[in-house]
Amino acid sequence: MSYSARGEGEIALLPDGQGSESVISLHQIKMFSFSEPRLWGNKSSFIANKDGKSHPESQNFEIVFTDGTILGGEMFATYKDECCLHIFVKEGKDLYIHTVSSLECIKTAKVGDHQADKPQIGNIEKTVATVSSEEELIRALNRQKTMPSLRLGEILLMEGMVTQEQIDDALEYQKTNRGVPLGEILIQQGLITTINVQQALAKKLGIPIVNLREYKIAPNVLGAVPRDFADKYTIVPIAIYEGKLVVATENPLNTKTLDDLRFQAKLFAEAVIASATDIKWAIKFYYQSQLDDASLDELAAAEIGEEEDKSMSSEAQALADNVVVKLINKVIVDAFDRNASDIHIEPYPGKGKVRIRFRKDGTLINYHELPAQYRNALISRIKIMAQLDISERRKPQDGKIDFKKFGPLKIELRVATLPTAGGMEDVVMRILSSSEPVPLDKLGLTAPNKKSLLKAIDKPYGLFLVCGPTGSGKTTTLHSILGYLNTPERKIWTAEDPVEITQKGLRQMQVLPKIGLTFAVALRSFLRADPDVIMVGEMRDEETASAGIEASLTGHLVFSTLHTNSAPESIVRLLDIGMDAFNFADALLGVLAQRLTKRLCTDCKQVYTPSDQEMYELAEEYCENLAKSENKKEYITQILNEWKMRYATENGKHTLCRAAGCAKCDNTGYRGRLGIHELLIASDAVKKAIVDHLSVPQVTTIALNEGMRSLKQDGIEKVVQGHTDISRIRAVCSK
Repeated sequence: MSYSARGEGEIALLPDGQGSESVISLHQIKMFSFSEPRLWGNKSSFIANKDGKSHPESQNFEIVFTDGTILGGEMFATYKDECCLHIFVKEGKDLYIHTVSSLECIKTAKVGDHQADKPQIGNIEKTVATVSSEEELIRALNRQKTMPSLRLGEILLMEGMVTQEQIDDALEYQKTNRGVPLGEILIQQGLITTINVQQALAKKLGIPIVNLREYKIAPNVLGAVPRDFADKYTIVPIAIYEGKLVVATENPLNTKTLDDLRFQAKLFAEAVIASATDIKWAIKFYYQSQLDDASLDELAAAEIGEEEDKSMSSEAQALADNVVVKLINKVIVDAFDRNASDIHIEPYPGKGKVRIRFRKDGTLINYHELPAQYRNALISRIKIMAQLDISERRKPQDGKIDFKKFGPLKIELRVATLPTAGGMEDVVMRILSSSEPVPLDKLGLTAPNKKSLLKAIDKPYGLFLVCGPTGSGKTTTLHSILGYLNTPERKIWTAEDPVEITQKGLRQMQVLPKIGLTFAVALRSFLRADPDVIMVGEMRDEETASAGIEASLTGHLVFSTLHTNSAPESIVRLLDIGMDAFNFADALLGVLAQRLTKRLCTDCKQVYTPSDQEMYELAEEYCENLAKSENKKEYITQILNEWKMRYATENGKHTLCRAAGCAKCDNTGYRGRLGIHELLIASDAVKKAIVDHLSVPQVTTIALNEGMRSLKQDGIEKVVQGHTDISRIRAVCSK
């Protein structure tokens, strides 16, 4: 039995020997198979050698039909046309069967790890869609694994771009010009264009076409291929995936380029498609922003006076400007790679150098010092990037840098310039990386605190506050809570300054005090937008606090932050700025105070067994505010017994950790930060304390007696768990 096409959606079955053909509509059949694997189309061609060799690696597949039946097994290729899904099924060692299924009868299809409902079955076929992100690239490369192994000539024939006679002529020419690929011969002869070849390869082999103008290349990937190599071969590295270097090239079938690249990068190379124009643009855009550490050290060691700076030639000035562009990009990329939160640029007058420091894990660390000649150019370049007035040096300015316009990272930086003594200007840049919310389980809450927090925020209305100093993670915690509450049934509005974390499903507003869009104005406008949950970035004045309490009393769940040192202090602070005690007491659900402390480096921390005296002193410090002096020993013994049950080893001994130091933590012994928390729940006793205007110590005593644990107590418990040490807890806790 053989077959041929008879118009769209029809097939003519031709019996072997005598007999008339039968024309069948593919929309009326469920499935049929051929013993010889063929591609469907006007020009059918074998995609497997008859000896069974050179087949792609097989993958599992599963098709669920609309009648509930399931077809599954191993396959080595897929293909989809307008009406059918073709699966080339492996039935034995050298036996492959071509199975054709009508799309009308398919409910879902799965090949390898890729599955889609019927309208998206195309996610397992060859596609010509362009790729613009690493996630899309990985999906495309996974799809490519399921594509048949075809030669360029076969592809061009199937697409009707050339005839067999033209292919034969080109192959004949190639015999005397062996260094020229078939595709280039056909292009030189004017039979096809480069775009024709790229589209055909993308469609038939699944090789992704990458939009380099949108795709963001990570800095560590660029280091795999030197600039001169990229220029010579017109390629640009874009990703490292499954141990292979993925490079964008105009001709993905040029094996010589890939072989040379493998030798250069010491990695297997896999090619994707991009236009030569975009590749040259990407090389210029990405490599011009690269300044290696050796060059930076040379700049730091340079000693050039002001007079020399003024007498520079135009060529030297242009070179210096280019160095400044690269320098700023390198500083920002290095800060991001080192997980720094802020960049501080500090010029000194006269011949004093420009000091650059990063804030990492809450502590400033030195990065580099640069010659005085670069200070004006550095500040001006940053102002240009942040769209600030470069001529204004007497007043502070604020702005924002969208770094994806200048370098290889998709981040934003909040910029503040401040005039300093001697006619200088400092710059502080805070990195605002577009990040996803941290899951509530990853905040480091103890089990009792997490249970109490969930119980509080599951209420339909009320006011919940998160407090702490600047940089203590308040916004991160609020977004974690909103992520927990973010369901299709809830409408959530946020007013923030700035919007640092984005979540799908939230309606987020950036406040702009300069035009009168304050937190209070935003909050009152939300009430007209039928919200369920409202988050206000900060309650910094009476108007905002009053509006928040009013909203919580009228059926809304309201979240906000305060810059206070403890949970009890937050209550007294709001009363001091004029809140009505009765309304505030009715509205309040709870207050979560938090700090960020340094976490011990997991690669180098030293584990040791503490003495009984050391454990007793930790428990004594833990209990210093829990009980009166006459029964303190009783409480200390109780805490020690609780720790032994929860954290001690089988022999009853504790294991604590101390800082050591390694390359990964810059020899500090600490890497990353850890949250410590103090959760005050608005119980009846706490509400009465609010109405009675009790002092901070009085509210603290009531909360501790009701089960609240202070910041220091929460921190000490995390010392006993081995996450940090007591010196770090004492550094961030006053009590």
